[in-house]
Amino acid sequence: MPETSREQRIHELDATLRVGKNGIEPVVDELDTQLGDSQFVKVKFLRSARGGTTTEELADEMAEQVSASVAQVRGHTAVFER
Repeated sequence: MPETSREQRIHELDATLRVGKNGIEPVVDELDTQLGDSQFVKVKFLRSARGGTTTEELADEMAEQVSASVAQVRGHTAVFER
């Protein structure tokens, strides 16, 4: 897939998961399910989820748990790819 097309698809995605004060554990199974149905999944990390960590750290941890890769991190939003 050409890079511009890939970037455009990522940009046009809506965040389908939100990680809040309960952390990443409650949404890991749902992320795994959504990655089974779609190539990309966009996840928004709310302030209460980040605590003392960065969005990149949380995204890397989630990606490892679902055997995916982090396609992009921008602000408080990450896009996962499998």
